Amino acid sequence: MATPLTLLSRNPTFHAHHHPRLHKHFTSRPSFSPLNFAKMAASEISEQVAAGKDLSLKKKIFVAGATGSTGKRIVEQLLAKGFSVKAGVRDLDKAKTTLSSSNPSLQIVKADVTEGSDKLAQAIGDDSEAVVCATGFRPGWDLLAPWKVDNFGTVNLVEACRKRNVNRFVLISSILVNGAAMGQLLNPAYIFLNVFGLTLVAKLQAEKYIRKSGINYTIIRPGGLRNDPPTGNVVMEPEDTLSEGSISRDQVAEVAVEALVYPEASYKVVEIVSRPDAPKRSYHDLFSSIRQR
Repeated sequence: MATPLTLLSRNPTFHAHHHPRLHKHFTSRPSFSPLNFAKMAASEISEQVAAGKDLSLKKKIFVAGATGSTGKRIVEQLLAKGFSVKAGVRDLDKAKTTLSSSNPSLQIVKADVTEGSDKLAQAIGDDSEAVVCATGFRPGWDLLAPWKVDNFGTVNLVEACRKRNVNRFVLISSILVNGAAMGQLLNPAYIFLNVFGLTLVAKLQAEKYIRKSGINYTIIRPGGLRNDPPTGNVVMEPEDTLSEGSISRDQVAEVAVEALVYPEASYKVVEIVSRPDAPKRSYHDLFSSIRQR
């Protein structure tokens, strides 16, 4: 098991009831009565199945922070699963080299979470079914950066969702955001991650705002983020449980995508790490194991 120092060393640049309409879109499949089925020609059946697949999977997800290390993985996995994606980015030129802009299911739009909810609402548009927030400030001398991005930026995104009647929100946060209440004030990772303008405090305040907003949320708190491929299975725990451990960004992206599919993920805060000795469990089981609060 990784130690708090492992979390610190592996994450030095800290990127630190399901909505019926959305669930219907993601899980709907055409149904056939035996009589109708018998009357259909093979080509007609193929067309119906193909149409059903497009109807159920080709729903557009808005991803904020789409060119970030975790955000771009979320975009890639959404596209791989058949979703359409609207990638919200600050730098359009960077996005063209970072993301597969040639994919017809991908739309890249300019979106800076620090610029207010009105502009974000325009970027989200009327065609987005859900929003995934994978933004994160970059460490620097501006000690207000965590609050501009991880707090106010997230709040702006939630308000933009309200303006567009988007009722599904997935946030990538971090373990230890509530470290003070967990008795982890002396945890080296908690200390380090709060050096840059109280990052974890800013994230926690944003989480609280989401939970009071009435929006259907899933808050994902990963451990130390690794860029290397997964080396173990996902361990999912309730909020304020994990104080150490790490996880591949690929797995974080996977959890975010699966949260959009499973109604068991709704209105929940989950903490995730990966461990080589952990049993492999389905996401239905993982999300179902976490109780709502």
